[in-house]
Amino acid sequence: MAASSPGKQGPGKPGSRTRASQGDKALTAGPERIQKLLARAGVGSRREIEGWMESGRLQVNGQPAEPGQKATTDDRFELDGKQLDVSAAAQVVRRVLIYNKPEGEVTTRKDPEGRPTVFDRLPRLKDQRWIAIGRLDINTTGLVLFTTDGELANRLMHPSSQIDREYAVRVFGEVDDAMQQRLLEGVLLDDGTAKFSDLASAGGSGINQWFHVTLMEGRNREVRRLWESQGVRVSRLKRVRYGPIFLPSRLTLGKWEELDQKGVDALSKAVGLSAVDIPQKTPGEQAAHDRRRRKSPGKSLQRARKGTWQVSDSAPAKPKRDDRKARSGAKKPARNNRGE
Repeated sequence: MAASSPGKQGPGKPGSRTRASQGDKALTAGPERIQKLLARAGVGSRREIEGWMESGRLQVNGQPAEPGQKATTDDRFELDGKQLDVSAAAQVVRRVLIYNKPEGEVTTRKDPEGRPTVFDRLPRLKDQRWIAIGRLDINTTGLVLFTTDGELANRLMHPSSQIDREYAVRVFGEVDDAMQQRLLEGVLLDDGTAKFSDLASAGGSGINQWFHVTLMEGRNREVRRLWESQGVRVSRLKRVRYGPIFLPSRLTLGKWEELDQKGVDALSKAVGLSAVDIPQKTPGEQAAHDRRRRKSPGKSLQRARKGTWQVSDSAPAKPKRDDRKARSGAKKPARNNRGE
């Protein structure tokens, strides 16, 4: 499957849709759940904010915040006695980055083990913060989306939105038609039944074959666990699409680029949100943005490129020497990591 430009499936012609302004007052016309408001302000994820409420760390107007409580940007919020700036929640700032994640990085803001994270090379923001849309485990490469809009992130990750994710996967082991049919009909895993919504052969031979698979959700290591339930092992895994956004072939490992208006509109439309104009950068912001983008890869990517591998989105590579060793029985135990 050929890579597509970001946002290829964007909405109709300019002028044919209603576009919300950056200061869309409809978003602040009334009280809303505290988690939603603070997430849009960029002070934390919804899950983090719920944890603050449960532990009594978050106060609203001098009183402990309660689950389900609503508030507005006019209220006073304090975390551990320190006032939070929620002015950014008064308007929607919807920017989106696409990032080609290499092996060796974890999809978390801070890692207690000190491992490199997907946030390390992203451009700095003054009044917002980047929110990762979905997770990839440390061994999985490919497309990760980031946005400044908490509502967009939440809708893209929520199972009810039915946003599909596509992966290129190399499988070690015998795969027949009956196995593929089981994976499409549903397999019982530890956390319930799971299945691929689409599965197509993408080349390879013998016991090393490539497939493109699609999921409608993002459970922990779901692609790997589905294949492992059939007695085969995933040796390479790369996400190549999230909803209407494809990983472009021009974007090399460890690099990112910002989606244009058409791409952001496509994501917004996919989850039923009105389009919002991307804010224009000042010359200084653009210069800093460009410097960050040109920054050389870090040590994590240099380590990942030792014995590196590349996944072609349309024509998977032929088995290499390590594959022939695998056929002779040289197997490596799979790591237990979080993510897909």
